[in-house]
Amino acid sequence: MSLSALTARVSRQFDRRTFLQRFGLLFSFSLLFLILSLLSDRFLSASNLINVLRQASINGIVSVGMTFVILTGGIDLSVGSILALSAVIGANLMKQGTSVPLAVAAALGMGAGLGMINGLIITRGRIPPFIATLGMLTVARGLALMYTQGQPVTGLPQGFRFIGAGTAWTIPMPIVVAGLVYLAGSFMLSKTRFGEYTYLLGDNPTAARLAGVPTGRMTTLVYVISGLCSALAGLILIARLDSAQPVIGQGYEFNAIAAVVVGGTSFSGGEGTLGGTLLGALLIETINNGMNLLNVSSLWEQVAKGVVIALALLLYKAINR
Repeated sequence: MSLSALTARVSRQFDRRTFLQRFGLLFSFSLLFLILSLLSDRFLSASNLINVLRQASINGIVSVGMTFVILTGGIDLSVGSILALSAVIGANLMKQGTSVPLAVAAALGMGAGLGMINGLIITRGRIPPFIATLGMLTVARGLALMYTQGQPVTGLPQGFRFIGAGTAWTIPMPIVVAGLVYLAGSFMLSKTRFGEYTYLLGDNPTAARLAGVPTGRMTTLVYVISGLCSALAGLILIARLDSAQPVIGQGYEFNAIAAVVVGGTSFSGGEGTLGGTLLGALLIETINNGMNLLNVSSLWEQVAKGVVIALALLLYKAINR
């Protein structure tokens, strides 16, 4: 084979790979959207589509933080427990008469602090992220149960409930907040040095260290972002439910990882976008919504998510090959 023919073949393969990476998920989402619209006449109703976006907003916010973590080659299994502990602390402070802004700040600070502890254990203690965050998962959940004595905190102030049950220009506030979080995260990843360091750290940690990137500080910061996003999602969730239970957030780490992986972020780090994560979160929630509309048992939801993740991983492996 001549050099020109070989070059042309490689170019075609690269173009096909790039096309599949960029538009494969969008095509899959569009196909799912079409199938569900044909199977259920309620799927395309405005109220149902708004409900899908509202439901996806909580997982979407958590998934933003998870994307930062996975881009560096790490993983955070503690997001659901951090969400619960931060939420019950904020709710209990409000119940005791603390002003809403101060209680919200305390909850967000708790999430960021727990994320920082995760980062320091990983960087200073040199503990693998899987083990470190698995430990935090157990500790934070236990603290949430101890703090509330296993009882829910109810009767939250009406002013606080606006972020979960209110609307802005007819758009539910959870959707608005999730959109702002995605915009802020996308700006950080694409327009700042922090984003460049995040990708470099996941792509080649050794090169990042030799290039002068403060790898330890960067790793800690991405876990702080993850904890902060988890706390924010928890506040929105309890504001919507008007109840903070110490068991909320169970399984949220799985949903967040599913959204990030289905969205095309590589588990090895250094590759992925928040746009893909957004589509991944919407895809996961659309599957849940479609199964509810079709009266499929909720027991099959986890099976469906597992199949979607497995197919996504197989697809990306095939594309990269």
